[in-house]
Amino acid sequence: MGLTMKERKAVTAVLRARYRRASKKQKGHLLDELIALTGYNRWYAVGLLRSHGPAPGGRRVEARARRRARRYDAAVLVALRQVWVIMDCMCGKRLAAVLPEMIAVLERHGELQLDPGTRQKLCAISAASIDRLLVAERRRLNVRGRSGTKPGTLLKHQIPIRTFAEWDQTQPGFVEIDLVGHDGGLARGDFCQTLDVTDVASGWTEAQAVINKAQVWVFEALQRIRARLPFALHGIDSDNGSEFINDHLLRYTRQERITFTRGRAWKKNDGCFVEQKNYSVVRRTVGYARYEGHAHVRLLNELYAQLRLYTNFFQPVMKLLTKERTGAKVKKTYDRPRTPYQRLCGSTALSKHAQQQLRAQYADLNPAELKRNIVRLQSRLLRIGLRRPQGVNATASGCAVS
Repeated sequence: MGLTMKERKAVTAVLRARYRRASKKQKGHLLDELIALTGYNRWYAVGLLRSHGPAPGGRRVEARARRRARRYDAAVLVALRQVWVIMDCMCGKRLAAVLPEMIAVLERHGELQLDPGTRQKLCAISAASIDRLLVAERRRLNVRGRSGTKPGTLLKHQIPIRTFAEWDQTQPGFVEIDLVGHDGGLARGDFCQTLDVTDVASGWTEAQAVINKAQVWVFEALQRIRARLPFALHGIDSDNGSEFINDHLLRYTRQERITFTRGRAWKKNDGCFVEQKNYSVVRRTVGYARYEGHAHVRLLNELYAQLRLYTNFFQPVMKLLTKERTGAKVKKTYDRPRTPYQRLCGSTALSKHAQQQLRAQYADLNPAELKRNIVRLQSRLLRIGLRRPQGVNATASGCAVS
């Protein structure tokens, strides 16, 4: 039979007195002894033995003041927050991977001025420390959409199915495509759509707004995106929407020798790469308001012209390497965070000329200026996108305007 609560307290008091005088190794033995006698949880037992109660001789032990000086001072926090906002408030793991390079880029463009000590601390800061220092800012800055896909049954049997499990592409040029609707919460009438194209190997993402989801506009947008891709287009994977599953696009892919596949119906994870970018790139930038008409299309595409440079050259992404399940626990292993630009430059599939063009373009880009342009265009988009159809009570926007 176990000890009573009174007996547990008495045992704890005796072991606490010995614990304070014990060496590190002896403390471990005393902790094991207390757990065996009382059945306490290990961390709870540690708290009891470390508690500042009456010490032997009636003397009270006070909590010791912090001796180690704070490493990251106010200057580090101010500079870190400035870079963090410019980098779109990304998580610590992604930011730590590119922080030294971004500091050099921002200093080169005159956006950041740091003393040597602050620069050294920022270049050595860990991902955990970044998240800890920015936790208050992240809380301060703290809508889901619906699918508007209508199935295209025509020609489906001619387009093979490809699932997420079959994606094993290491060569740039195999992309997933999808449409993001801007209906503002009421899918009635004509409203703008964004064609989202994501390269599986590098994560390179392009977006193009169209007036509606008619096949002719979607096909034209796809051609425009293809013309500005820094790599050759080898394969397209789409959902089962009629804007993609049509004779026009099928004939085009066959003429251009482009592999055309589709995902399974109602299985969004088959297009997981582009689905992720639908939120992280499109929704986080333009929100959930209703956009309609040519004026909105022009403004959206002006915004996407800045966003493609900011996202592909300065936003690092992590790719899943392995996933192991042990019972109910799933362990995921990711590679080192790198931007789509860095992944393309490290790929052997791109010619030296193409890599030189990318590097020259990167050298001329200022991420802080791109961010300011994006915020300015977001503000314009918010002002003209606040008009809501009658009967719609959804949030006007999810824009990340900092």
